[in-house]
Amino acid sequence: MRRLKHIGLFEPERSFSAVPRWVLAVFLLALAAHGTMRFIEARPQATAAALEAPLPVAALRVMSVGEPQALSQMLTLYLQAFDNQPGVSIPFAELDYARVSAWLRAALALDPAAQYPLMMASQLYGQVLDEARQRSMCEFVHREFLDRPNARWRWLAHCAIMARHRMKDLPLALRYAEDIARHAGKASGWARQMRIFLLEDMGEAERAAVLLGGLLANKEVSDPQELHFLTEQLEKLKGIKEVSKNRQ
Repeated sequence: MRRLKHIGLFEPERSFSAVPRWVLAVFLLALAAHGTMRFIEARPQATAAALEAPLPVAALRVMSVGEPQALSQMLTLYLQAFDNQPGVSIPFAELDYARVSAWLRAALALDPAAQYPLMMASQLYGQVLDEARQRSMCEFVHREFLDRPNARWRWLAHCAIMARHRMKDLPLALRYAEDIARHAGKASGWARQMRIFLLEDMGEAERAAVLLGGLLANKEVSDPQELHFLTEQLEKLKGIKEVSKNRQ
């Protein structure tokens, strides 16, 4: 080892005090500058990815390899989880609702018997505090209802209630309620009778009385309690009609 040192392969370590002061100064300045830049540097922020359009239904059917219901569930789960991306949470109101409708429509095309896409439209995406988006979801539900009214009337009834109480749009609520009564023969009585009470809310007591009278005359109601309630409502509507006629 001494011989190696002697021939210059190893140099003795220099003490810290032997380092020139200007070198230390440059090093400390560089270290301080680096720390300052890291401190003021903008922290990386997660950015939300845009919701892309789904693949065409024909392509999705091929991808399902004979299990379209399973793929339909996967589409709805992907869509439902899309608002929670790594490092960022996207409010529903910031989503592209045309794309949302496309994903829900694709899920229903793969599994027409599915109820979850319609529930998502009416009770999840339809609950945002944005009337335009509420209407778009209700119109989506209405279009899909017309394909299978007896299986999908519940979601349109929910939209009718939302139109009445949240959007304050009685004509829209009445349109939905009338389509339920017209097309969904297997809908529950309360849903088929909804249009009668909407007409009463709109001041159309005469039309409401005619509809309710026809409902009772055709014996479409068999439950005794419901029959008693509707009979009382008919008498109430007749009284309103009579008062209105006397005022004229």
